[in-house]
Amino acid sequence: MRTGTSAFRTLHVPQTLTLVVYLLLAACSSTPHTIIPKSLQGQVDQNLSFSQIKKSPDSHIGTLVLVGGEILSAKRLKDQTRLTILQLPLTDNQEPTSNRTKSEGRLLAFQSEFLDPATVPNGTRVTLIGKITGSQTELLDEMDYVYTTMTIQHLKVWEDTDESGYGYRPYYGYPYGGPYWGYYGGLYRPYPYWYWW
Repeated sequence: MRTGTSAFRTLHVPQTLTLVVYLLLAACSSTPHTIIPKSLQGQVDQNLSFSQIKKSPDSHIGTLVLVGGEILSAKRLKDQTRLTILQLPLTDNQEPTSNRTKSEGRLLAFQSEFLDPATVPNGTRVTLIGKITGSQTELLDEMDYVYTTMTIQHLKVWEDTDESGYGYRPYYGYPYGGPYWGYYGGLYRPYPYWYWW
C-alpha cells in the first residue's frame, strides 16, 4: 500500500515541471527574435521596405534600416571594405531567404571597421543594419545601374551547411567585437576565419 501511495505522489512532480516548462516556452515564444543590438534598438526603421528605399534613396538619407541579402563581391578599399549585396527578403527571425527570385535589387554597403573580404566570400548570406547614404550609379554588364548605398552599423553573417549537415560560419558583430571573436558557449573565444558549428 505504501508503494502505491509513494508512486501516486511522485506523479505530481513531473506534471508540475511539465507545466512550468510549458509556461516558460510560451513566454519565450511570445517575444520576437531580433538581431538588433540593444544600443540600436528603437533607432531602426523596420517598416521601410527595400523597394521604398530603392525608389527614392536620397529621401531616406540618414535612416537606419534592416536589410538582408547575399554577398556578390567584397573589396577592400583604402579605409573601408565595400560589399556588393543582392537584397533578399527576411524571414521571421531576420535571416535572409535563399530564393534569389524574390530579390528587389542590389545595394552597396561600406564597412569602416576592418573586414577581410576573404571572410565574406561570394554567396555568404548576411543581415545588416545600415545607415542610408544615398545612391551610386555604376556600370552593370552593359547598362547603368543605380545602387542604394549605406554604411554598416551592425553585420550578422549567417551559417551555411555542407552536404554532411555540419554548419559552419564566420561570426561578426561589427562594430561590436573584433573580426575574429565571437560569443559562443558563454565565452568570448577567437575563431580564425571559419569554425565548425
